[in-house]
Amino acid sequence: MGSQEKEHHVNVVRVHVEGPIIVGAGPSGLAVAACLSEHKVPFVILERSNCIASLWQHKTYDRLKLHLPKHFCELPLKGFPNTFPKYPSKYQFISYMESYANHFNIHPKFNQGVQSAHFDKGSKLWIVRTLEFEYVSHWLVVATGENAEPLVPRIPGLALFRGPIAHTSVYKSGSGYTNQRVLVIGCGNSGMEVSLDLCRHNATPYMVARNTVHVLPREMFGFSTFGIAMALFKWLPIKLVDKILLLATNVILGNTNHYGIKRPKTGPIELKLVTGKTPVLDVGQLAQIKCGNIKVMEGVKEITRNGAKFMDGQEREFDAIILATGYKSNVPTWLKGCDFFTEDGMPKTPFPHGWKGEEGLYTVGFTRRGLQGTSCDAIKIAQDIAEQWRTVEDPSHCNSHIILDLNLPQ
Repeated sequence: MGSQEKEHHVNVVRVHVEGPIIVGAGPSGLAVAACLSEHKVPFVILERSNCIASLWQHKTYDRLKLHLPKHFCELPLKGFPNTFPKYPSKYQFISYMESYANHFNIHPKFNQGVQSAHFDKGSKLWIVRTLEFEYVSHWLVVATGENAEPLVPRIPGLALFRGPIAHTSVYKSGSGYTNQRVLVIGCGNSGMEVSLDLCRHNATPYMVARNTVHVLPREMFGFSTFGIAMALFKWLPIKLVDKILLLATNVILGNTNHYGIKRPKTGPIELKLVTGKTPVLDVGQLAQIKCGNIKVMEGVKEITRNGAKFMDGQEREFDAIILATGYKSNVPTWLKGCDFFTEDGMPKTPFPHGWKGEEGLYTVGFTRRGLQGTSCDAIKIAQDIAEQWRTVEDPSHCNSHIILDLNLPQ
């Protein structure tokens, strides 16, 4: 363990960490670790699960592919293999994460769930506790991300439903739902894709579209819609970019309002930047909606023993319910005595300044801007820590590092 020390204290082993403690071994934690390695700064990563990128490995459905072209989803210092397709599959993305960790010699210790972390004003150190260890460092990097825990809404009557209820975090395939009527609650990218997958397995999905949502084609005229938007954004005001996107979308997909998918008044890119709400990228869902294979429903009023009652007065029976209701941060459950985060576990300071707090606290993976935002923040965090590191340590003495992989993906 090099120059790191251990001492026993009330049956807990104290570990003095030379560099920062990184909580989370998803893409965000790996990106920071890789950038720190380039600066020859040691680190410890804590991860609660048994693998890197656990959200991708354990909580995603089989047919998932990246919604954006791969060059928008690369982590710092090492891109995707040239042999990968434009939109890599879930399994290709996981293999990229694994090769990324190997390339930068990142070896997390798994099954190390962080129970609490706080800044000790007396010693001016961060103290991070797991079940067996107490880690102490000048720096703490929160890399658990926006998608740490499944978000399960309170829906009247949900506990009464006689059939199976599953969050998309445990949904793998529609193969177990053949010939069943399935209520899919949520119309974001997950709700749309699960509904499409159910169709392809001869199930009948009823998708609840309680909120407004933008549906855009994944590509326009052979180019990535997101890529087009980013290119236009360099030269044109955001509201004009949104108008161009929506005009093209109406030509390609038609007016989604006609099919029960109501658009927000705010444009898709502006809405994403302001609220983090991602537009749905169509990969065939809208065609299934148009032909009636995916049935769009209004908000759920209550769940019954055999089905659901809806806001428009309809009542239907279902064999199963799938909650496509997203995820939430879990930072407030373990980071104590810190007012840098909101009650929802997101940094109070808006992008692009939310990556750095006080007393050596950093956050990565909370920009609501996907892996591009993660990469930008990881580079800044590593640079900032490295500058401090060089003032107090001789990097030539630090030829080893530890990674403890913690609780949360991303």
